[in-house]
Amino acid sequence: MDPSGGEIAVEILPFIRTYRDGRVERLVPTDVVSPSLDPTTGVTSKDVMIDRETNVSARLYHPDLASFDPSQKLPILVYFHGGGFCFGSPFWTLYHNYLNSLVAKAKVVAVSVDYRLAPENPIPAAYEDSWQALQWVVSHSEGAGSEPWLAERGDLSRVFLAGDSAGANIVHNMAMRAKARIEGVVLVHPFFWGSERMGCEKDRDDKPLLDPVTTDLVWPFVCPGAVGSDDPRLNPMAKGGPSLAGLGCGRVLVVVAEKDLLRDRGRAYYEALKGSRWGGMVEIFETKGEDHVFHLFESGCDKALELFQRLAGFIRRE
Repeated sequence: MDPSGGEIAVEILPFIRTYRDGRVERLVPTDVVSPSLDPTTGVTSKDVMIDRETNVSARLYHPDLASFDPSQKLPILVYFHGGGFCFGSPFWTLYHNYLNSLVAKAKVVAVSVDYRLAPENPIPAAYEDSWQALQWVVSHSEGAGSEPWLAERGDLSRVFLAGDSAGANIVHNMAMRAKARIEGVVLVHPFFWGSERMGCEKDRDDKPLLDPVTTDLVWPFVCPGAVGSDDPRLNPMAKGGPSLAGLGCGRVLVVVAEKDLLRDRGRAYYEALKGSRWGGMVEIFETKGEDHVFHLFESGCDKALELFQRLAGFIRRE
């Protein structure tokens, strides 16, 4: 019972708490930072509304264009933030700073998607909003569309999807739905799960950021009525799920962290994709000694910078 007298309905610590009177308390402190010209990277950002009915919006970024030929078009990176489908946004300082750094290094136009959050908007809202945002991006092919940063400077033949944690889960599901057109996808510490424990999910005593008991609670909370943790949207390797051969992109980079509870799910996804009839190129990159989404909280450390370089190199085909 909380001091105001509201009875707790669901509590997933340290992330979110809901009350029987309908209130939602997000426990991760987040802020909102305005779009700007970032003096450190030279990256410029602005916000756009994609759908006023659902309030789906995005923050757009482009690098310092003075260093590019005026006719040069840049790859487009569509980014999906993490947060267990229930917190986070592109406007949070963590993601705004991360996108500034990534855009500067990868030399892309980026679209960071603000999708609706559970529990107010349960799954599949996040997937539907993300798909709508991706379709909006693609609508700018051949100079069409309402957004000049995409129509005039974006190369619609080179579209990439990237995300971390739940955002990486969204990336996989968007690529399965897209079937074609996407050049590459990046899944950073992807939030995949399942009913049976595997690898490092068993008997851990090193207190990772995520723990199995908490992680078990997330999917039924954000997707009430789901078939369980082997829902193929959460467990792409689930028996009877869609074949990974249908992934609609040519290249995949899977990023895992040694101390992350989700590490072995990412590794299993890499192996399953490599062993499927998909036919594209898949790579895996592991950061030693680090935990889940460490690069957001320690963006200036050597290992985070190494990760930024790896992601940028993947996009630039290095």
